Amino acid sequence: MKATAYYSLIALMVMFSISCRSFRQRLQQDRIDLAGEWAVVLDSNDVGIEKAWFKKSLSGSARLPASLVENGLGNDISVNTEWTGNIIDSSWYTDEKYAPYRQPGNIKIPFWLQPQKHYIGAAWYQKKIKIPKSWRHKRLHLNLERCHWQTQLWLDDAYQGMQNSLSTPHIYDLGTVTPGKHKLTLCVDNRLKIKVGKNAHSVSDHTQGNWNGVVGDLYLEAVDPVYIDDLQVYTDTQTKQISLYIRIYNHTSQAVTGRLQLGAATLNADPVHNVEPLRRDININPGDTEFRVDYDMGSEAYLWDEFSPVVYQLDVDLSAADFHSRKTLTFGMRQVAAEEGYLSINGRRIFLRGTLECAIFPKTGYPAMDRGTWMRIFHICKEHGLNHMRFHSWCPPGAAFEAADRSGVYLQVECAVWPNQGATLGDGHPVDAFVQEESEGIVRAYGNHPSFCMLATGNEPAGESMGDYLRQWVRSWQARDDRRLYTGASAWPILKVNDFHVTPLPRIQQWGAGLFSIINSEPPQTTFNYKEITETYDQPVVSHETGQWCVYPDFREIDQYTGVFRAKNFEIFRSSLQQNQLGDLADDFLMASGKLQSLCYKADIEAILRTPGMAGFQLLQLHDFPGQGTALVGILNTFWQQKGYIAPDEFRRFCNVTVPLAEIPKRIFVNGDTLKARITASHFGPHPLLNIKPRWSLKTGSGDLIAAGDFPRQRIDIGNATELGNINTILTDFDRPGRLNLHVTIGESVNSWDLWVYPDSGPVRVPDYILITSELDYGAERALLEGKNVLLTLPAGTVAAEKGGDVAVGFSPIFWNTAWSGKQAPHTLGILCDPAHPALHQFSTRSHSNWQWWEPLQHAQAIVLDHVEPRPEVIVRLIDDWFSNRSLALVTEIKVGMGKLILCGIDLNRDLSGRVVSRQLKRSLVSYMSSPDFEPEIEMSIEQVKDLYRRN
Repeated sequence: MKATAYYSLIALMVMFSISCRSFRQRLQQDRIDLAGEWAVVLDSNDVGIEKAWFKKSLSGSARLPASLVENGLGNDISVNTEWTGNIIDSSWYTDEKYAPYRQPGNIKIPFWLQPQKHYIGAAWYQKKIKIPKSWRHKRLHLNLERCHWQTQLWLDDAYQGMQNSLSTPHIYDLGTVTPGKHKLTLCVDNRLKIKVGKNAHSVSDHTQGNWNGVVGDLYLEAVDPVYIDDLQVYTDTQTKQISLYIRIYNHTSQAVTGRLQLGAATLNADPVHNVEPLRRDININPGDTEFRVDYDMGSEAYLWDEFSPVVYQLDVDLSAADFHSRKTLTFGMRQVAAEEGYLSINGRRIFLRGTLECAIFPKTGYPAMDRGTWMRIFHICKEHGLNHMRFHSWCPPGAAFEAADRSGVYLQVECAVWPNQGATLGDGHPVDAFVQEESEGIVRAYGNHPSFCMLATGNEPAGESMGDYLRQWVRSWQARDDRRLYTGASAWPILKVNDFHVTPLPRIQQWGAGLFSIINSEPPQTTFNYKEITETYDQPVVSHETGQWCVYPDFREIDQYTGVFRAKNFEIFRSSLQQNQLGDLADDFLMASGKLQSLCYKADIEAILRTPGMAGFQLLQLHDFPGQGTALVGILNTFWQQKGYIAPDEFRRFCNVTVPLAEIPKRIFVNGDTLKARITASHFGPHPLLNIKPRWSLKTGSGDLIAAGDFPRQRIDIGNATELGNINTILTDFDRPGRLNLHVTIGESVNSWDLWVYPDSGPVRVPDYILITSELDYGAERALLEGKNVLLTLPAGTVAAEKGGDVAVGFSPIFWNTAWSGKQAPHTLGILCDPAHPALHQFSTRSHSNWQWWEPLQHAQAIVLDHVEPRPEVIVRLIDDWFSNRSLALVTEIKVGMGKLILCGIDLNRDLSGRVVSRQLKRSLVSYMSSPDFEPEIEMSIEQVKDLYRRN
């Protein structure tokens, strides 16, 4: 560079720096913070406009930014509270067991978190302001960052208009205002005046709550008559240029000549990249004019993605006559695309490992408005191997986009609607126009953020004409703005015009499938995938709301609800557990069901990872969902905290940038069988893995090495289902049952799978003093009276419905929750046992369900012990649904007269030649019954035993 050019550049950058300091000073002078005390009056009778409350001085006091509930305002919760959200199981209103919780002073609801107060309707907020003399010729803008929901504004007695966005700031242009004292009156109305769907997370009591108020930034800003209104940045990663579209308003009566000055620099890169400033002279006509300026970022410009989330700050200064305006934004250099069935960023294929966020903020009841909170959330997501978040039927505030930009998280945003169950889309209702306006506002407000990669209208729509409406919506946005990808809606319909599809088809459990789902109907294996689905469509396929596996409540969480919500639902569930004499098992239920939940999430995610052509998944979800009946589907609680049964590094073994995978046809083996496994890899890193030598090992549960090996050094390209090699090893010398663990290592990435091997020992030998029967008939009664031991193993259908026969037992835990799903099977959360119990000495198990329990549970039924006194000892129990909290036995022992009895809800008599695991359980129980350890403490009569499972 020549000396003159160098010094000219330095001078320009110095001038730009001085301009930045000057801008910050002017910003302080041209903005009035309106946070603080406001007068407030609730308008429950909706008379405020008719009686011109805006002309009055309102009484009452509230703090803004905040919600009414945060200010202690609203109605007490009662049986007559008008909730926003469907209640599928309405038994709380009628069932006798909930009667104590319907009493004034002790109201507790089970279907979602309970707010301290509740209010639906108009609320009037008023504040006196003083306009400085220096603002005499300026235009004033009132900025309300997030309102819930519709606002109407008056300046003194003059109406300023109405706004109703659920996603973007409400900004009112007040024009020029005379200096001196004035009065702002704001009416906020949170009634559902537009049918966005009462379950939409933008408005529903299921999650954030249908709150009333204004949160986030709240200020009055003065701008010159000629000012920059909007900036939109389009990046070209090939040419390293940006195209900047600048909208400028000229509120004077004549054209003015102006000068634009642009400067950009990285905010989080080392080394810092300062882009050479640019000047451009322009002519600005009266009204609004859009200018395009192309800005060369230089060959050293950083690109943005999940691995290198480099963010630039762009400052644009306008000088025109005596007027000055400045606008600042952040952006990233990136190009997202969908091509050949894949998603890509900057030309490199990506895979979405995502979770939903459903506006769950139990402290405040509304979304976090600060960047720090969102940085914490995205850090936790990345800790668990995720790179993506879908905002289900809502759009987050600007702070979330800023945090995602810096965290390298790809966002799917939705237009605040779930038009279903009473609402429709595309049928000419006001919601059609609302979605269009909302999408335009979202793109205008947040479109420059590199993390904003995907946009949909909302969730699971309904409507006779929704397909036509959504096609037009997608095509319109594809033609207007190529900075992100578009899909009509999450889940359905699948439209050819979509850039990508989000569909529930690639999941191991479906709504309505119950015990016929993959996980409950097919023996444990890791070979199935969804190739037939990905090959059906030309567009990339993302799995919709993957998981939904429940865990038992963590009652230690109750004390954390110190904000606007209380976990009264948890209090109900805890009381129920205590009333059923099971309170001391709460932590055990949590840990055992959590281990099973983790197994199911692993199975779900790995099936997607091993599917050629899959583009990603969206979990429902990493943290708990507090509504829709209480859906405890998270491995984290609503505060994004660990529950104690799976750590982030354990989760990353099967959910990460690089994941070793094993395709194993079966998990249950007999001594002499051959373990066969096809080893593959899912790798979506910044570049291929070079010169990698994958390794594997097979060990016993105690860590003893059985076999090991490695595969040739190789290159692992970006993609999934990359084949690495095969394992064939014979399992010999197993004279006792045992758990094995197959480990596969790719560089620093490790994954593992539990397998079980059993001795090939033939039928179970039963001593003469033990009777095994399927019916407590005369022979069994006589054996007990004579002091013999009896194993009563009950075939399917033996247990009466009210004694446990109506409890649907499967391997998986509850899906979503039984209150919302109409009691979809299964109804339990796995097993709980003491592995050290002598009855299980010859049966390899941990305290919780693992894959070896799949086959016994296919032939199992629960035995309810709620009304039995005294309670017999339970050797293996089933963990019940938290709404019922019944004491459910699978294996229990009882003393009957001179004899001793084991009552088993698993059929251990039929077809045992092909049921290796049940046969081994039977062998273990018989061994126990043959030992001096078999001494049941609780004594019952024959009739009492019969009463445990027979109809009265």
